[in-house]
Amino acid sequence: MRIAHLLSLASLACALSQPLAAPAQQITVSAAASLTDAFKELAPKFEAARPGATVRFNFVASGVLLQQIDQGAPVDVFASADQETMDRAADRKLIAPGTRRNFAANSLVLVEPARGGTGIKTLQDLSGPAVQRIAVGKTATVPVGRYTRQVLESARLWTTLEPKFVQADSVRQVLDYVARGEADAGFVYRTDARIMGDKVKVVLEPSVATPVSYPVAAVRDSPQPALAKAFIDFLGTDAARQTLDKFGFGKP
Repeated sequence: MRIAHLLSLASLACALSQPLAAPAQQITVSAAASLTDAFKELAPKFEAARPGATVRFNFVASGVLLQQIDQGAPVDVFASADQETMDRAADRKLIAPGTRRNFAANSLVLVEPARGGTGIKTLQDLSGPAVQRIAVGKTATVPVGRYTRQVLESARLWTTLEPKFVQADSVRQVLDYVARGEADAGFVYRTDARIMGDKVKVVLEPSVATPVSYPVAAVRDSPQPALAKAFIDFLGTDAARQTLDKFGFGKP
């Protein structure tokens, strides 16, 4: 009995002498839908550079992400597809001061189905009878919808085309509508068109008054502020830049 007791004490002492495993750290990154593929590929690279860290993503429209954060969702990092949404986050004091930075750029394009399209050449062609349905992002919550509105209002076509609009909850939904032939045309980002190059065709890249740029910031109430900052810093590294380049995102 005494021997067993001594062995037990020895085992306990040995266990206490071993270094404790570092606790797992996880961050939640709420990112614009257009970043889905690039960020999913970035995650393993970040995790490899930060042993013990894991990244969980939430991809929807930027405006919806803002609403979630405003309602108290446990988020560490917010990446938006436009400056306006991030400005609103700053105005509501939802992001940590000094953590905001731009990390990518994009461009707006008009797409039609790769097969069976109507042969759109100009914005004015959208008003013709061959185009019945145009997929657009909801302007209240989807940045690509606001960029689309800028373009069509500049061309004095927004009001004329409104009866043809199919409202979408994200840029990826716009892409899906066109890819499935449920819309004759749609406005998405060039990066989105690239991932479905076999199903949609870029027919036009209109000029947008407001550049399509992506800001990122740490959420003020982040449970993991140090790791959130590390992820933001990582987006500025060469490794992250290579992945963003691969998916067609420009430099900020």
